[in-house]
Amino acid sequence: MGNKNGGSNMEIRISDEVKRIAVAVLAGVVLAVGLNFFMIPGNIFASGFNGIAQLLSSILNKMFQIKIDTGYFILLLNIPVGILGWLKVGRNFTYYSVVTIISTTFFAIVIPVQRFTPDPLMSGLFGGVLTGVGIGAALRYGFSTGGMDIIAVIINKTTGKSVGFVMLIINMFIILTAGFFFGWQSALYTIISNYAMTRVIDGIHTSHQKLTAFVVTNRSKNIIPVLRRSLVRGVTIMPSKGGYSGEDSQVLMIVITRYELYHFKQIINQEDPTAFVNFVNTSDIAGNFFDEDQQAKISARAAQLNKKR
Repeated sequence: MGNKNGGSNMEIRISDEVKRIAVAVLAGVVLAVGLNFFMIPGNIFASGFNGIAQLLSSILNKMFQIKIDTGYFILLLNIPVGILGWLKVGRNFTYYSVVTIISTTFFAIVIPVQRFTPDPLMSGLFGGVLTGVGIGAALRYGFSTGGMDIIAVIINKTTGKSVGFVMLIINMFIILTAGFFFGWQSALYTIISNYAMTRVIDGIHTSHQKLTAFVVTNRSKNIIPVLRRSLVRGVTIMPSKGGYSGEDSQVLMIVITRYELYHFKQIINQEDPTAFVNFVNTSDIAGNFFDEDQQAKISARAAQLNKKR
């Protein structure tokens, strides 16, 4: 019986691994399409390190007639930030982020740059939406597209500010540089594009928001230890009884961030696929709600105690 459960858990982990790698690759494809079909042809600049890579490539080509693909700069700029992410955010986050960076670099080089529409406004909007989808999808699955995404996540973890808002502030440098070298019309369209991107990111990934989950289950003894170990969140247990079945059960109440939502669903599905879960938006909380650094310290302390035992 134990081997069967172990095999089932292994299959779930492998399936989750394949899914996240697929999302990382697809995010890279979407970003590359947004860059090569809309942003680069329209002289509109993306956010973060992708935008800086565009600026470097465009400025070298304009001023020195040196043509280097944007994809190479994306890879080069992300090396030091990847190391920072490994140290500050986590190995899994950085691993999948690197997959996304490599995917973006590869497809940005392979996919030819071509103008999809002559209208710069449409280029800005569609380029912003596509880059927002790529970044938001990556963040929703617990990693990033690299560059300033990693920096924004670090700021988000320490301050709780919106990832999209933080990135918008950082990207003002890109907008001003674009205006100086390529004209203020280009800068204005870049602002529109970045605004569309931030709205899409915040719609897909809003880790600064909290959710209260109510889990109706009769397997609370299985679920609670995993939640405490994996998410390091407190759980409130309330006895309940099914109105139709008449069976006794428990309602588990737990407050999480949207950043933890994907992992939370995986745990519930693994421990009790028949559980009923209701998510409620939480406007504010008071009391002891651990941030990511506190969670990491508690997890490390628990791991040390387990080793001693």
